[in-house]
Amino acid sequence: MSAATTRSRTPDRLCAEAVDLARAAAEEAAYPGVVGEHLGMVSEGDRVVTHYFECKEPGYRGWRWASTVARASRAKVVTLDETVLLPGTDALLAPEWVPWSERLRPGDLGPGDLLPTDAEDLRLEPGWSGEDEPAPNSAVSDDMAELVEAEDAEVTAGTPANLPIVPRRGSIASVAEELGLRRARVLSRYGLHVAADRWEDSFGARTAMAQAAPATCVSCGFLNRIGGSLGQAFGVCANEFSPADGRVVSLAYGCGGHSEAAVMPTPPRPPLPVIDETQVDPFPLRPSPDSGSVPSTPDDSQSELGHS
Repeated sequence: MSAATTRSRTPDRLCAEAVDLARAAAEEAAYPGVVGEHLGMVSEGDRVVTHYFECKEPGYRGWRWASTVARASRAKVVTLDETVLLPGTDALLAPEWVPWSERLRPGDLGPGDLLPTDAEDLRLEPGWSGEDEPAPNSAVSDDMAELVEAEDAEVTAGTPANLPIVPRRGSIASVAEELGLRRARVLSRYGLHVAADRWEDSFGARTAMAQAAPATCVSCGFLNRIGGSLGQAFGVCANEFSPADGRVVSLAYGCGGHSEAAVMPTPPRPPLPVIDETQVDPFPLRPSPDSGSVPSTPDDSQSELGHS
């Protein structure tokens, strides 16, 4: 913009004429040669004017040098206030900074990378780590011990996290293992829903593969069921020829690799020979007389031997 830009208030005359002072300040902040032509001025207040100059620095397209000058009341000398480099309306700007936690996408984590989890992550909620375990002489602990003895359950020393082996099924330690009580944090209700929505979008009933599948995964022999509440709607595919092999799939998902989708054709078998026992086919042991030769009989052979 080559014309002078002013606000509604009238700029101070002496400050508006101090273009050389403003340019000298801009060249001192940068260096001569990168400060271009005067683009205009803006009245910032009483006896305060900002002059704009073109920036010729490579990589700063659309930026402007801004030098603000001011004059004291009843003074006739204009002084410099500040000089800065500001972007214009068509300036080339860097993209808005986004925190790493928002830039991270699935698949970005590589070998050796560590992904810290926010302490206030909505996907997680506190579990049971043993820190709040009641004292051995507390009423809660005594009641629990009596209940364990009544049910003849296994009593283990210490918290479940200190167990050297997997707890026996049916024991309190195994129940703690099943409920995720050996971990400091477990999935919250929000975390369960977020995971279910993500898995449903990838391998769910609305995908193109599932729409064209002959049957769903719930009836497939390659489906490996999972535990927990998510196991009611999801499993793991174990078909190496399926596009979802090793992935968590919805029970309503499906593909052409369904175990019962197609049956291998049986090899053709030749038909059994048919024997017609209702008719008799004659089979002569001797040729007929019309053939011109009469075979010798056993009697004739003996008579010829006798004459010889």
